Amino acid sequence: MKKGFYTIMSAQFFSSLADNALFVAAVELLRTSGAGEWQRAALVPMFALFYVVLAPFVGAFADCIPKGKVMFISNTIKVGGCLMMLFGTHPLMSYAIVGLGAAAYSPAKYGILTELLPPSQLVKANGWIEGLTIASIILGVLLGGQLVGPVISPHLLSLDVPGFETGINTASEGAIAALIVLYVVAALFNLYIPRTEAPLQPLPGTLIELVRDFRTCNRRLWRDKLGQISLATTTLFWGVSGNLRYIVLAWAAAALGYGTTSASALVGVVAVGTAVGAVVASMQVRLHMATRVMPLGIAMGVLVIAMNFIHNVWVAAPFLILLGALGGYLVVPMNALLQHRGHNLMGAGRSIAVQNFNEQACILGLGAFYSGMTKLGLSAFGAITLFGLVVAGIMWLIKRWHEHNVVQHAEEVEQLMTLARTDHH
Repeated sequence: MKKGFYTIMSAQFFSSLADNALFVAAVELLRTSGAGEWQRAALVPMFALFYVVLAPFVGAFADCIPKGKVMFISNTIKVGGCLMMLFGTHPLMSYAIVGLGAAAYSPAKYGILTELLPPSQLVKANGWIEGLTIASIILGVLLGGQLVGPVISPHLLSLDVPGFETGINTASEGAIAALIVLYVVAALFNLYIPRTEAPLQPLPGTLIELVRDFRTCNRRLWRDKLGQISLATTTLFWGVSGNLRYIVLAWAAAALGYGTTSASALVGVVAVGTAVGAVVASMQVRLHMATRVMPLGIAMGVLVIAMNFIHNVWVAAPFLILLGALGGYLVVPMNALLQHRGHNLMGAGRSIAVQNFNEQACILGLGAFYSGMTKLGLSAFGAITLFGLVVAGIMWLIKRWHEHNVVQHAEEVEQLMTLARTDHH
């Protein structure tokens, strides 16, 4: 691997680590300030907001200036969001600004790999990125839990700047201040990302043209008989996965009586399971067999409901690993099938933008649904039951949709499957 690759990996790791730790700190900030349960649940959709709104533009922005610079600007925006949170702006609004930074960061981190590395190293590089991202999720939620916990937070709050009143007085504020340091470390790595030989592409003439082009790509993928099924499945998976971070925290508080620090460790357990499932699927499932994993999505919804019956941490930990593993095993082959169809239909960059838009829209929709239920006064157990039923139901409908395609458009589906089979070999 080229030297610049490890700089990109380091920047990605620290930025993602801080993102995940900040989520836990923001939950604790809202909890200790007496905000309603629905506001804590709303953190997840607020982070996704700018991913959805800016989807047609972020890819073009990442192509018109050097990608290392895009990543530096993105981390600076995240620091701005943290400072807003520290100095009195509502945590939901501040967290949305951090999401804005993340939305701009995403196409740059994937796009620079294709510019820096030969095609023969791309699968390996993506494996590195996904592996590090999962590691940063696990370590990030654990770090966030520890920073607001009783062991580390007194030390953070005892650090004073001579002659300056910081106004940082609570465990969650101390944690957020510490995470600004991580974002600054990530930004420093961004400064050392090499400038690639790839030519910069000027922004297209008008914003309307960008939106029109994006809409065309989105429609093309949704009309493809395999693209639509893989896109629907991965979209649902990420919608569930994004919201599980908060749902596990809420469930651990209700079922096990856990505080934020202990509950955050259980979120990490789900991510461990996802990593295991992803590795096993990458070794076992071939591209043309990807649609066979769809029943696992229904099982995921059922398992989410089954969480309500667990009140013992020794049962909870292996159960959450299983839940994560089913998700990992489902998403890897479906993601590969989606990338394969997207690449054939419109090229990798646009395909990633369409995928991001749909996935984040699902996180936003399911997150709004869950926080809406808690705002209406439903208990954590009631909200989790409805959430699980919706997930299992939608996945069942996607499976029926695919079965309909196989019967009604047999020739087209068979051709696409053959193409997937030959491309894989």
